[in-house]
Amino acid sequence: MGEKKPLIVLTGPTAVGKTRLSIALAHEIGGEIISADSMQVYKGMDIGSAKIKPEEMKGIRHHLIDVLSPTEEFNVVIFQKLFCESAAKVYERGHIPILTGGTGFYIQAALYDIDFTETTEDTAYREELTETAKQKGADYLHEMLRAVDSKSADAIHPHNIKRVIRALEFYRQTNGPISEHNEQERKKESSYNSCYFILNDKREKLYAQIDKRVEEMIADGLVEEVKKLADAGCKKEMVSMQGLGYKEILSYLSGETTLEEAVYLIKRNTRHFAKRQLTWFKREKEVIWLNKPDFAYDDEAMLSHMLGIIREKTGKEDKNER
Repeated sequence: MGEKKPLIVLTGPTAVGKTRLSIALAHEIGGEIISADSMQVYKGMDIGSAKIKPEEMKGIRHHLIDVLSPTEEFNVVIFQKLFCESAAKVYERGHIPILTGGTGFYIQAALYDIDFTETTEDTAYREELTETAKQKGADYLHEMLRAVDSKSADAIHPHNIKRVIRALEFYRQTNGPISEHNEQERKKESSYNSCYFILNDKREKLYAQIDKRVEEMIADGLVEEVKKLADAGCKKEMVSMQGLGYKEILSYLSGETTLEEAVYLIKRNTRHFAKRQLTWFKREKEVIWLNKPDFAYDDEAMLSHMLGIIREKTGKEDKNER
């Protein structure tokens, strides 16, 4: 395996049950968890991000949770930097990092050390595109991207204006599609001796779990959490407020929708998000699928299977066997 350091990835669609399994795995292999979640990084955004509670950590050290203010920007470049810093500390302590969360692009950036520095920002063009989106709408901008880079258009949601603009900007600067650049980066060999696990479930069970989770979030005070953030100056256009649950409740608080409509939209948008996550993971290489029905929903059986693969791949024994 050369001198590559071990790295475990445990991902999967939202609400599939990654948190509990990651804690059990960390206890078994002497691991620390690094979050690959674009919302849990923010302080004060606990309910809507389904953030792990301190008592649920069961003594396992977690990284990249509660490190930024909701007014700060977070993106894949910042994540990559923070991940490298966190992983270095984990290795210093003689532990194994377990990258856990559902943001596939972040995981890819960590595994393959993707280069995001090839182009500089074109402020004037970016402002022009932002104005176009305001005047003609997100779908118009998305069609502009489809005309020059259909692969990126398929991969980027029309309402993710920031990424659509970035892709158009890349095309203008390089005269080539960002999807091609990303494809080249994806062909890189992993910087780590990694095991990449994807936890999954039957679609109907996953969707039922999503609906249940959203109802629990409302019962736990999601509306109050979002109101507090809004009162503190968080606005809809901020990166943090684009998160599922937050943008819909902000619409309710501003009188654009009823609470019932907002809850319906959170459930629907989260199901769509889970579907997009699975589409992303199916494109990834060298992954190990953990389909919960195959293990009769037995966490111990899944954990045992994972440990066998980790031992074989990394040569690491369970902590309990040392």
